[in-house]
Amino acid sequence: MSPLLTKMTDIAAKAGELVLRSYQTTFDIEYKGPNDPVTSADRAANELICNALTKEFPNWPIVAEESDPSAFVDFRSADCIFFVDPIDGTQEFVDHTDEFVVMIGLVKGDRAAAGVIHSPVSGLFWAGEIGEAAFGFSKDAAAVPISPSRTNQLSESQILVSRGHRSAETNRQIEALNVRAVRSLGSAGLKGAMVAQGQADAYLAVGSAGKRWDACALDALVAAAGGRVSDTLGRPIDYRGPNLANDRGLLVSNGLLHDALLGQIAAVIPYRLQ
Repeated sequence: MSPLLTKMTDIAAKAGELVLRSYQTTFDIEYKGPNDPVTSADRAANELICNALTKEFPNWPIVAEESDPSAFVDFRSADCIFFVDPIDGTQEFVDHTDEFVVMIGLVKGDRAAAGVIHSPVSGLFWAGEIGEAAFGFSKDAAAVPISPSRTNQLSESQILVSRGHRSAETNRQIEALNVRAVRSLGSAGLKGAMVAQGQADAYLAVGSAGKRWDACALDALVAAAGGRVSDTLGRPIDYRGPNLANDRGLLVSNGLLHDALLGQIAAVIPYRLQ
C-alpha cells in the first residue's frame, strides 16, 4: 500500500484497539437524539484519530462525527479533507452485535480518494486508494487485492440493507426491487466492505443515509476496488456541498448493477430530491 494508506491504516488500528477495550469492558452511553447513541468510546476514538491525523497531516482539516463543528468550519476550501467516523454502527456497538467499524476517509478535490475501514472485533481491515488498488487484510497477514462481484443480473443479486432505521414502507420498497436476496447488516462501512470484496452485490440505503463521514471511506474503497457509489438519484456524493447529510440515500454496487438498480429505485421509491 502507499505511504498515505499505510499511515491511515495504522491510525485506524490504534483507534480499533481503544474501541475494542471499551467494548470488552464498560462504556458510558448518552443520546444525541432518538435512536442516536454516542458512547465514551466514540469520543475517545474520535480524539485519538484526530490527534494522530493532525500530527501526520497538519494542514488537512478533519470532519469527524464527534468533533465540534467549529473544529472544521472552513473545511470546504481545503484541497484535502479527512472524514472520520470513530465508530460507524454505534447502535450495534451498544447492542454488542459486533457489527461496527472504524472509518477514515480522505477527499482530494471533489471525490473520495482514499479510505480505511477496520473491524476491531474481527481484526480485519479494508483499505483502498483511487488510482492504486483496494485491499483486505488482518493485522498479521499480508494485504490481498480485493474486487467486487461480477453479478450483472438483478434477479441473481444479493443486496445489503440496514439492520435498523427501516420502516414497513421501506421494506416494501426494497422487496419491489426484484433482487434474489436481501440481507440486513449493521454499519454502512461494513456493508461497503462486503460489496468491495464481492461478498454482496450492492448496498442500498433509502432516504436518509447518515452523514458524509458515513460515506467517504467506503466510497473510496469501493471505487478503488472497481465498484461504484452514488446517491439514489445516481449523483456522486458532494463532499463540499452545504449539507453534510446523505439525504438522497446511498447506493453502493459492484458497478455492473448500478444503472439497473437506479432504474428500479426510480420506479418504486416515490421521493425526488433536487
